[in-house]
This record gives sequence, structure tokens and C-alpha cells, in this order.
Amino acid sequence: DSGRFNLTYEASMTRLFRNSRTETVRSCSIESSAWIRAMENSMITNTERIQLLRLACDFHQQQYRDAMSGKGIDRHLFCLYVISKYLKLDSPFLQNVLQEPWKLSTSQTPTQYGNPHVKSNTTADGVSAGGGFGSVDQNGYGVSYIISEDIIFFHISSRRSSRETDSQRFGREIRKALDDIRTLFEETTKIA
Repeated sequence: DSGRFNLTYEASMTRLFRNSRTETVRSCSIESSAWIRAMENSMITNTERIQLLRLACDFHQQQYRDAMSGKGIDRHLFCLYVISKYLKLDSPFLQNVLQEPWKLSTSQTPTQYGNPHVKSNTTADGVSAGGGFGSVDQNGYGVSYIISEDIIFFHISSRRSSRETDSQRFGREIRKALDDIRTLFEETTKIA
């Protein structure tokens, strides 16, 4: 959507720990960036693209497992930042690391709230899972998502005051990306 890779925050629950909250999974990785570049490069074969996608997914899953088990880095960095402020110590490293904005904040939303017999709201314009969250950065997006057996749902929010973002446009980009992935696997299946 922005024509460049941006810092991406994906929340991971840390329920294994008492009084825990969340940790960050940095979804924009070297592996995911390599796959995106391959999708845009006509010289790369579909087989190579699928291999890169699998590497990106495997790395992402490992990052998610690390975050859930207390091996993430962002909460540690934030604690160091808070301690440095308390001790009145300037840390150029922490200031540099923590000043880059999260242009995309994303997280999975539970598919059921309360009564499991009540279905999500369906309207003429689509399906509403009943929730989402706002962007963290003035010029960023907040995207909650549900992916289940029979539905793929994205709740996209951005600030109207931003000239860089447009939730409708971002939704079209997500749809195009999903269509590209489907086409990738359909074409590879036809060859095999």
C-alpha cells in the first residue's frame, strides 16, 4: 500500500505467564520481504515463490512461538527504556529502536464472543465480527483479522486525517494479495 516495507506489530498473547499481556511479533521480516519481492519478480518461478512463502511462514511461526514463551524482544526493550527514564540515563540505542512508528498494527480476533450459538452479523456489504482496533500511528493502519474454516475477515481502520492511508484502498490491496496467493497455488497445481 505504501510502496515500501514498514515496521509491523502483531500482538502475541503470553498466557503462559502469570499477569502477562502481550508481546510483539515483528511480521515484516527478512523472510517475508524476500517472499514479497519474489511475488513481484517475473523471473522467479512459482515453485521458488512457494518455497519462499513456506520459509516466511515457518519463520513467522517460530517468532510467534518465541513471543508466546517469553523470548520476544519488544517488551524487554520497553522495560529497558522505562528503567533508563527512571534512572535519567539517555540511551541513543533505545531512542533509535523505539522511535520508528508501527505503520501496521495487527492481531487475530477470536471467532466467538460469549454465546457460541450466536453467529456474526451479516449485512449486504459483508460480515462483521463485531470488533477491531485503531491504528497506532497517525499514518498507519490497524487491522484485526479472523481466518477460520469458512470465513476470512479483516477489520481495517485508519485515520481520515492521514493523506497516506485509505482503509478501502488497503482492503483492495489485501484482496489482491490473497487472489495472487490463490493463483500461485492454482497455477502450481495445474503444472503438477
